Amino acid sequence: MGGNYLKYYAKKMVDPEMDRTSLDEANATDVYESLSQLKGSALKVAQMMSMDQNVLPKAYTDKFQMAQYNAPPLSYPLVVKTFKKYFDKGPDELFDSFSQKALNAASIGQVHQATLDGKKLAVKIQYPGVANSVSSDLRLAKPIAMRLMNVKGKDLDKYLGEVEEKLLEETDYGLELRRSIELTKKCANLNIRFPKYYREFSSDRVITMDWIDGTHLSEWLESNPTQEQRNAIGQQLWNFYNYQIHDLHMVHADPHPGNFLITPKGQLAVLDFGCVKEIPDDFYRDYFQFMDVRLVEKPLEFKALLEKMEFLLPEDKPGETEYFTRVFSQMVSLLCRPFGAEVFDFSDKDYFNRIYSLGDEVATDKQFRKSNAARGSKHGIYINRTYFGLYNILHLLGAKVKTKVPSDFLNMPKAS
Repeated sequence: MGGNYLKYYAKKMVDPEMDRTSLDEANATDVYESLSQLKGSALKVAQMMSMDQNVLPKAYTDKFQMAQYNAPPLSYPLVVKTFKKYFDKGPDELFDSFSQKALNAASIGQVHQATLDGKKLAVKIQYPGVANSVSSDLRLAKPIAMRLMNVKGKDLDKYLGEVEEKLLEETDYGLELRRSIELTKKCANLNIRFPKYYREFSSDRVITMDWIDGTHLSEWLESNPTQEQRNAIGQQLWNFYNYQIHDLHMVHADPHPGNFLITPKGQLAVLDFGCVKEIPDDFYRDYFQFMDVRLVEKPLEFKALLEKMEFLLPEDKPGETEYFTRVFSQMVSLLCRPFGAEVFDFSDKDYFNRIYSLGDEVATDKQFRKSNAARGSKHGIYINRTYFGLYNILHLLGAKVKTKVPSDFLNMPKAS
């Protein structure tokens, strides 16, 4: 990255009007390639960053979005070694057929296709050593996150603790198997396709499930689906998340496009319950009060909630309190707008441009950057990630979705 800066400033001496785009692109490539070699949790950090287009320059989000689909694959001899460790047999002995080459590779594992008794199966295999490298990977990623997000190291620690906990959970395939079975059973009433999971062919590092035929969202959109079809998929997606969050208080917190398929029958299929956030009751009660867009019109209640949710800090000076109250008021009014509408049009480019513009304005504001304090509850990391991902997918779909929040929900007890 140091070389990239030297090249950038040398060129800028010749062309003073040159912007930072080329520098960002070069740095993003270097950072991504380094994280890709680490696989595991460091690459997962890149994947998470790619979903929030307000956190990083566009060059970084564009590059990091590659982590949503691909990572360097694991060799077949290591796949066989993993199977023999947990099943005392190679994959060719367990299944009628097994693809030696991975059909999909992601941040902490890769997927092979197998067949058994005429049924196609997806077999997810975790990269060796991923679980043991989570802490060290995050230590390597921490300076990058501090630099890019302009947050002090000690403030970043509480968030990295939450990220580390979730990443360790993602490496626990036994936990993922139990959650997958539990959540797909509880969501069975929704018009969504889920795979069946097979305990007898799963272990601490292997999960076997039904193979679902379908196309990724980006490929499906290239087939020019009708607006009605886009709306239907968008509504299925919205209902899926709405039900998990408000009825189950636990949510599939990894809504990047690679975790969804559209089946040949036009049904949404949901894959990979590795990242699930269980929502504490007190956080749920406070966080979702922001859905009531009228709250910003009640300054004392709004300020009290910002303090409770750690957006305003005890050490803030009066000027900082006023500034951040105004900033978060703008954010809440904008980001919570879909919840106050009967039907929201996620194809509205002006709406998303306003979100991106506000993010850019805040990120480059001297007073905001001067603070360099982490703000917000640690529990918000994965809930915010979920909504950022959901909004972006719905925007990609260009879907019109029924999003109205029930009035009785907005009458929850207020924060004290």
